[in-house]
Amino acid sequence: MKPGDKIRFVSPASTPDRADTFARAEALRSLGFDVDFGTHAFSKYGPFAGTDDQRLGDINAALRDPDVRAIFATRGGKGSYRIADQLDFDAVRRDPKPLVGFSDITTLHLSLFRHCRLMGIHGNLFIDSAGHTEADNSAILMQILKGRGRLEFQSRREEPTSALTTSGNAEGLFVGGNLDMIATAAGWALPDLDGAILLIEAVDCQPGRIDRAFTLLRKAGHLNGVAGVVVGQFTTAEVSQLPRILDIVADNLAALRVPVLGGLPFGHGLKRLSTPVGSRARFDTATGILGVDH
Repeated sequence: MKPGDKIRFVSPASTPDRADTFARAEALRSLGFDVDFGTHAFSKYGPFAGTDDQRLGDINAALRDPDVRAIFATRGGKGSYRIADQLDFDAVRRDPKPLVGFSDITTLHLSLFRHCRLMGIHGNLFIDSAGHTEADNSAILMQILKGRGRLEFQSRREEPTSALTTSGNAEGLFVGGNLDMIATAAGWALPDLDGAILLIEAVDCQPGRIDRAFTLLRKAGHLNGVAGVVVGQFTTAEVSQLPRILDIVADNLAALRVPVLGGLPFGHGLKRLSTPVGSRARFDTATGILGVDH
């Protein structure tokens, strides 16, 4: 992307906070981009930002518009999984453009990769408590949008999931995102993960919910052939439950018998960062470094 290119905000899931969304738009305008909004970006229909048809119409309009060079999801929440199989995949193949979003938006990333091999961006333009963009993440996001290259991410010891790191290294296509959404996509929007490095992160974690998601994916064979696993942030309001949750994650990952690198800054936690998904990646557990192409 270059200055003057158009970015469109759409809401494929839940209704966003207006002030937060406008702050992100202004930050992008200050970087030289033209920014506009989907017709139903701030609509409300139950827990969703408009009806399925309205939300689908907005994202498909952005995918079809040749002036739009990147699409930002205003937020996650609930609902993108209801429309992920109805995206205009022909428009994406004709004119590929990145979708930026995470959490519930994972389902859209998975569906777009399954049908079009489209690289997306797991993350967003994050605003801190003072209303400013988070500098480290903003720099990474702009680097991804503005040109090809390679990013390196260091495992953080302070992240609880760093305890899940095993030994070894892996290389492959980097696919995944929110664990709940990966499980939701199983059987219809989830791409073949054979040879892939799987990214997982989770929010509002509960032991049973985490175990059910892993069990579905393993028992149905969706994790067969995975080359390695990268674990991002697992967050929960019940901090006392986190050790038990991580034990459940470790037990399920051990069954895969592949290298695991934990402690990555992707998800819903503090100092989270954006990363490409759908591109090639490599990690080495000895150094704790994940490299991702963009």
